[in-house]
Amino acid sequence: MNRSPILLVHGGAWDIPADLLEAHEQGVFDALQEGWRLLERGASAVDAVEAAVTAMENDPAFDAGRGSFLTRDGRVQLDALIMDGAAMRAGGVACVERIRNPIQAARLVLDKSHHVYFVGPGAEAFAESHGMTLIDNSELVLDRERERLAEAQKRERAGVPDVTFSGSPSQESHDTVGAVALDSDGHLAAATSTGGTLNKAPGRVGDSSLIGCGCYADNSSAAVSLTGWGEPIMKLVLGKWATDRVLSGGSPEQVAPDAITYLHRRLGGHGGIILLAPDGRYGLAHNTPRMAWGVHTAEGPRVGTILRDDAPQP
Repeated sequence: MNRSPILLVHGGAWDIPADLLEAHEQGVFDALQEGWRLLERGASAVDAVEAAVTAMENDPAFDAGRGSFLTRDGRVQLDALIMDGAAMRAGGVACVERIRNPIQAARLVLDKSHHVYFVGPGAEAFAESHGMTLIDNSELVLDRERERLAEAQKRERAGVPDVTFSGSPSQESHDTVGAVALDSDGHLAAATSTGGTLNKAPGRVGDSSLIGCGCYADNSSAAVSLTGWGEPIMKLVLGKWATDRVLSGGSPEQVAPDAITYLHRRLGGHGGIILLAPDGRYGLAHNTPRMAWGVHTAEGPRVGTILRDDAPQP
């Protein structure tokens, strides 16, 4: 089967400040180039989503890899998942602190282990045993994020509500990154990576690296990656919810906004979604002021930070 490949990426759904829009669009564009370069040479969808997400993990504009939000104790803890829709294989890592590119560690789990998920020091040891160089956590920490954490903790001491967990989209919100792809063999894959939420409790794991929540891929239904407030997404298993509706005959163009509407109606959640079916149809949606997104087809790349100017806000 020869299909025209497709790659979709997102770089987070939140209230992206105006002075950061260019950096987000450039980061998404760069990720598309990395993934598409592989797809147009006949590489697998799994290779493409890994490459695209790696590019965003390496870009400090995003909350993934270097430059991620800090935990309450001032460290970076990273989560990532990659899933192969052809073989229903998956690999995930969570709460890793010494890995520069957690999506690459997740790929090692997918390829090298009969397990699916590793966390913390065990994940780091597994990655190191398969050739990945571990780093000091300080290499992932930016002064920008130290300042952001100090401000968040100052507000916390003053009794100001934490907007991160209130459900309200804010300028200190979510930059989770993700990608979904369809390769020339007709196979789907998905990947999601995150540094989590600002001032989170050490050990907290969100939706991004959980199968069926922030990431899922199955050739029989669809591939999906989500971004946003993780706790409501987890409770609804929203990624699987969306792919099941594509399997039942729903179009990705309609299922994507339906998923975000469901997220807000049921639990007051905010976020964004990219959704790709095996026939090449795709959908994107968000209920935050902006979402960094991009799509690359044979016609070329397209990027943006808002889907339409009149997008309804809850």
